[in-house]
Amino acid sequence: MHHFIDRRANPKGKSLGNRQRFLRRARENIKERVDRSVKDKSIKDGAEAVGSGEKVTIPSKGLKEPRLYHGSKGGNRQYVLPGNKDFVVGDQIKRPEGGSGKGGRKGAEDGEGDDEFSFTLTQDEYLEILFDGLELPDLVEKATVETETIGTRRAGLTTAGTPNNLNLVRTMRNSLGRRIALQRPSTKAQKELEAQIADLEGEETRSETQQELLEALLKQRDVLLRKRRVVGYIDPLDLRYDTFVPEKIRNSRAVVFCLMDVSGSMQEREKDLAKRFFLLLHLFLNRCYEHTEIVFVRHTHHAQEVDEDTFFYARETGGTIVSTALEKMKEIIEERYPPDEWNIYGAQASDGENFGNDSQRCKNLLLQHLLPVCQYYAYVEIVEESADQLLLNPEAGEDLWQNYREVKAQSAHFEMQRVAFAQHIYPIFREFFLPKVKGGLNVG
Repeated sequence: MHHFIDRRANPKGKSLGNRQRFLRRARENIKERVDRSVKDKSIKDGAEAVGSGEKVTIPSKGLKEPRLYHGSKGGNRQYVLPGNKDFVVGDQIKRPEGGSGKGGRKGAEDGEGDDEFSFTLTQDEYLEILFDGLELPDLVEKATVETETIGTRRAGLTTAGTPNNLNLVRTMRNSLGRRIALQRPSTKAQKELEAQIADLEGEETRSETQQELLEALLKQRDVLLRKRRVVGYIDPLDLRYDTFVPEKIRNSRAVVFCLMDVSGSMQEREKDLAKRFFLLLHLFLNRCYEHTEIVFVRHTHHAQEVDEDTFFYARETGGTIVSTALEKMKEIIEERYPPDEWNIYGAQASDGENFGNDSQRCKNLLLQHLLPVCQYYAYVEIVEESADQLLLNPEAGEDLWQNYREVKAQSAHFEMQRVAFAQHIYPIFREFFLPKVKGGLNVG
């Protein structure tokens, strides 16, 4: 049997257990504020906010965080408060008129609360509330596949190489060791010897002892100079060169293409569900890669690359031709995101409607052009809340859904699901990115 002990430090005057009870009691108000924050913030800002926690503000009435304190009622206690000048032990103090203090109603957004209470949700708390209480147990597995390119890495030292690869530090270290081992005279010793010889030669008259000393010093200098010539300062044996070998390098950059139908049939509810999925996808990939970019492509009967505000909030009229968005994605990849340098992900949201036989063209574009260069492609079809038959029967659906089912049968990294409610978002996302074992290869 395993025993788990929570050794996290408690906040000052509070406990983590009390915090969880507080969150459960205040859940309805917090959920409302979190939903509002998702609608008001961008996908990039939302991912950054989730990574560092999210500050929310709710009415404080009935939402005080539990804590221990000395009770003011009951018991027999006699004490004098600091700073008292008017009362002594035993005096009775009249209760202030008006009873207990009441907070004002100013500052509450909806006019219903008294004072507002602000606190910061942790990353896990924010995601749990954002996605209807579902936990994130398996996201740490990061089931993503990284592309590889050929680069070089250092592979030690060699005695032969080009001058630009010369390792100066190792070369000088080898030179110093060799000179010490062979006792090569230093420049300082040579200068000292030369100075002694110069002093003796400067004497006008030298004694016999000085003359013998001078001759000995001259012979010593000849030996010293010969040894310095034989034992060079740097020898070819000292040279060391850096060597490099080719290596497969995993790219750490990813681009996420968000494709969405913005025709008249995609109302505020559908766009909000799509935004929740795109937000979670960006957060997940942002954890997996050092650098992540987002490309927004919206379409009706024509497609265009836009910024995030235009993507979610600008209104459009016209028919629905889904292939225009896929063509635009293909064009942007060819212009800016070479597959050997970028990990490419696609996420498409639609209500399933498409014009004529355009769905067949969508299938061909995916199979022939997009899926061969994508690490993963996810299609989310947003249906009506009353469409129980479509949710329970994956074989039923419009022409676009049927063609995408054929794509899924031929491609292992293409997934598709239907959603009708916000609580469907995280379960299908988890299904999309759970590690899969196929053909003996563990993806992730």
